[in-house]
Amino acid sequence: MRQVVLDTETTGLDWRRGHRVIEIGCIEVVNRRVTGEQFQAHVNPHREVDPEAYAVHGLSNEFLRDQPDFSEIAQAWFAFVQGAELVIHNAEFDVGFLNAEIKLLPDPSKLLQDMCEIHDTLDLARRLHPGQRNSLDALSRRYGVDGRDRTHHGALLDAQILADVYLAMTGGQTTLHFEGSASARRGTTPTGPNIGEQTHSMARSPLVVPANENELLAHRDWLRRLGIETLEGES
Repeated sequence: MRQVVLDTETTGLDWRRGHRVIEIGCIEVVNRRVTGEQFQAHVNPHREVDPEAYAVHGLSNEFLRDQPDFSEIAQAWFAFVQGAELVIHNAEFDVGFLNAEIKLLPDPSKLLQDMCEIHDTLDLARRLHPGQRNSLDALSRRYGVDGRDRTHHGALLDAQILADVYLAMTGGQTTLHFEGSASARRGTTPTGPNIGEQTHSMARSPLVVPANENELLAHRDWLRRLGIETLEGES
């Protein structure tokens, strides 16, 4: 299964008032593995950034004036997300902004929900943790996910964090990070992997390897960090 974890940064809080997308960040996950393939683009919004939004993401008007229009990056972004399940935290916000951008294209394409299935991790978190804070920061702390340097929010950075949080929420952390990959450089658009090569071994019988004592101790420590008590002798 191919998923794309997505986040955006914007000039303000409401696309209905003319606010625009200024950054898109996407992380590819295939069969619960972060592949290292990613997409990032900054966008010229052709309007000023609200001071409150600038305080969050630190993307200045001067920086954004030198960035491409959304129409210039749209086809590369469409190619990256087409047919994937999109994993988004508070999807209504991001999808509203991205659909508003799509509608402004000279030749509007399908809306985002017509290109992709959309999975909202905020809805999932509310079902798993009713009555608790379920922001990305709160979930990162709850699941012990490294928040990295978040002096300012960024779409690609938040997508990376959300990928870790989502995998932890849905069955355990199984990400692979490729810090030195060429596609990790700011502003690059990678080509997609050969998905078939990653699924050729799925039909084989699984090899069961019992955990050793050190692994059992580490597992118990992880459960304690999650606030889950275990019975004596349980793994």
